[in-house]
Amino acid sequence: MNSIKMLAIAISATAMFSTAAFAAGDAAKGEKVFKKCAACHSIEEGKNKVGPSLHGVIGRECGAISDYKYSKGYQDACEKGFTIDEAFLDEYLKDPSAKISAIADTKERSKMTFKLKKEEDIQDVTEYLKQN
Repeated sequence: MNSIKMLAIAISATAMFSTAAFAAGDAAKGEKVFKKCAACHSIEEGKNKVGPSLHGVIGRECGAISDYKYSKGYQDACEKGFTIDEAFLDEYLKDPSAKISAIADTKERSKMTFKLKKEEDIQDVTEYLKQN
């Protein structure tokens, strides 16, 4: 196989897998998934519960809610710095403690013990959060 064909195949495969990883979710379905989250989180601005308000969470710098007491593990990860975006949520919602530990580069525990197992649910709730 010539190098041009191999390059074309590689580019096509990369594009296909990149798109699949962050495929747009369905906000309406995400609203339903968020009901699981609503026991601890609000999407109302300034309304913290057990977890911080998720209003405008996409693009938020870590630890940005000044009147919310974040866990020590989350604070340790914030010292390294990160922004809450789709890539972050994709990993965090699967296993919050593992994601925080990876960022902090130490074993940490997140206050959030809830995990979303289905990739579709993660994409849908992320899309819902993007609109709130």
